Amino acid sequence: MDKLSCYLLLLLSFFCFRLDLSWSLETRFNRAPNNQGSSDLANLVYHMGPVLSSPIKLYIIWYGNWNSTHQATIRDFLNSFSSPALSPSVADWWKTVRLYTDQTGSNITDSLSLSGEFFDSRLSNGVRLNRLSMQHIIKNAVTSKPSPLPLDPRNGLYLVLTSSDVQVDEFCRAVCGFHYFSFPSIVGATVPYAWIGYSGTQCPGVCAYPFARPLGAPPPSAMGGNDIMRPPNGDAGVDGMISVIAHELAESSSNPLVNAWYAGDNPIAPGEIADMCLGLYGSGGGGGYVGKVSTDAGGNGYNVNGVKGRRFLVQWVWDPEKKRCFGPNAMD
Repeated sequence: MDKLSCYLLLLLSFFCFRLDLSWSLETRFNRAPNNQGSSDLANLVYHMGPVLSSPIKLYIIWYGNWNSTHQATIRDFLNSFSSPALSPSVADWWKTVRLYTDQTGSNITDSLSLSGEFFDSRLSNGVRLNRLSMQHIIKNAVTSKPSPLPLDPRNGLYLVLTSSDVQVDEFCRAVCGFHYFSFPSIVGATVPYAWIGYSGTQCPGVCAYPFARPLGAPPPSAMGGNDIMRPPNGDAGVDGMISVIAHELAESSSNPLVNAWYAGDNPIAPGEIADMCLGLYGSGGGGGYVGKVSTDAGGNGYNVNGVKGRRFLVQWVWDPEKKRCFGPNAMD
């Protein structure tokens, strides 16, 4: 569906191969009952397709004109999946994703490594993109001379990250990111990929919440205080983007060909493992309340630790054993 119009008990949003973060302002700021508890409404089913059980090699395609500080933040986040850090850590967060298996009983891998980067600052496909454009961007990255990215159908997962000067159809209006798989006729092989856009200047109140207040939201006094968190890495756009990247990595790994783990009967509109927990970052969360998270000395909100002393705020995902949304900072 194009718009997330309401929270169900589990924040169940239907997902047209994408993360839909444009839920209504009314939903955000009027708290619903606690949505993190167990429920039979989350009918998450395995549909016999593959999960990413082999070590994942992440390949970033930086599309557009990127701020080097923002790039460093994203690199550090991606390098945190397989690196030790203070608990609760990014690697601890990934342990919930790893609970998902394929039909052989193989779990999603615990190995994610940043294995290559491609810089498309010349905007090979222009400044206005659509869904199919992402596959042409990947094709350009794996064929450009003299230093193309490898085309890696066994281990590769490609992240197309667009900068603030790039317009993507439905971005900010209906989506903040999506994942799918490439067509061999375009790219040369079937590989999972995800697109995520930088929202810092285009729509921070939509895709960087809770680090920015949406337009038209009630003033802080109407909600009993200012609930807008300060971003742990100093920029609402990139810190919001981190959570969307985490969301897409979780779903690309558990449903890479859109025939593995999802809820609902329609594979064209599945509810995936992160869709079920939109807006939940800590215990007690629900409605417009993100839940109990930590704050540092500067008042910046976070719920996981990463490499180099980094801190990040990432949304929870559905735990198939606990039958509820869960993260490593949970209090129970």
